[in-house]
Formats: sequence, structure tokens, C-alpha cells
Amino acid sequence: MRPRTKGFTVLPRRWVAERTFGWLMLHRRLVRDYETLPARSEAMIHIAMINLMARRLTRESTPTWRST
Repeated sequence: MRPRTKGFTVLPRRWVAERTFGWLMLHRRLVRDYETLPARSEAMIHIAMINLMARRLTRESTPTWRST
């Protein structure tokens, strides 16, 4: 059975997930899968998001390797 739609179809709000993954990849420990337990990986994601929220609330920008 063939799908009824042809060509390109927009996935709703996929950019939100892609943007979030981009933010997470700014943290070195999350770029590679160093953690052996899923709970540790989840904890590192929480820490990364807390860091992002804290920087936004304080409007503080930290220098990164990309700004050089």
C-alpha cells in the first residue's frame, strides 16, 4: 500500500527537538557516550539544561571555543 501524500511533507515542530540536541552538544561530556548507565546520561542532560537556563536567567555569556 502506498502513502497518499507525495513529495515533501513538513514534520510538525521537529525543529524544537533538533535545536535542543544542538544545545546539548555544546557540552563536551554529552558529545560522546561516556556514561555506562542511562541514569547518569539523564543526569548529565539535566545538568546541561540547568546550565543553559541559569545562563539565560543571569544573561551571562561564557566564552566558548567557538568565539575564538
